[in-house]
Amino acid sequence: MTNLPDFIVAVADERHVGYAQTICDEMEASAKARGTGIAKRKPEYVAQKMAEGKAVIALHPDGKWAGFCYIETWGHGNYVANSGLIVSPELRKSGLASKIKQKIFELSRTKYPDAKIFGLTTALAVMKINSGLGYKPVTYSELTDDEMFWKGCQSCVNFEILQAKNRSNCLCTAMLFDPAKEQNFMPLPIMEQKPAAKTNSLQERWVRYRQRLALQPIVLPEQEKDKNKQAS
Repeated sequence: MTNLPDFIVAVADERHVGYAQTICDEMEASAKARGTGIAKRKPEYVAQKMAEGKAVIALHPDGKWAGFCYIETWGHGNYVANSGLIVSPELRKSGLASKIKQKIFELSRTKYPDAKIFGLTTALAVMKINSGLGYKPVTYSELTDDEMFWKGCQSCVNFEILQAKNRSNCLCTAMLFDPAKEQNFMPLPIMEQKPAAKTNSLQERWVRYRQRLALQPIVLPEQEKDKNKQAS
């Protein structure tokens, strides 16, 4: 098991922009391996987040890249997303992702103390980490209505589903931390993650339900009227 204290997990800055291409390549490769959608990021965008102090990077003691996540703001700073969480493949299920998420969460709360923090994900591991930080599953209507955020979904392989559902749902689960409701919430301590056994957990049932809901055929009002006429 990875010895987490050996890793450097810190707020990124201009010294780390050289890792941007590696990070973007791993984001894309990871999405393809999972067979799920992800909004593509360009190295220039990731580098900009580092330069602005709106990202967290994890490094081995020898300087080798280990993990990354960054902050995006929407709706004039009323909403914050901790986006692009990625960990080097050999370090997954080591607990490093939890450490990065907690660091970026703390950075978000420091920079934007009144903002709602949200995320969209298909990964059960990320849902579990978010829950430990105080996020709650919500409907898409509780997320930002900032058009630039939703425009970012255009490069996702599931974008057609999102459009067909009029942005009411998709394969991703929406989760939200509302500081007004969670003022006294204490994040759970970081623990190393062990490979999960195959169980019919509540989170797994929730994901399957979301997927079935998103893939249901869309019935237009006129089609519903025709169906009712035929039945009568």
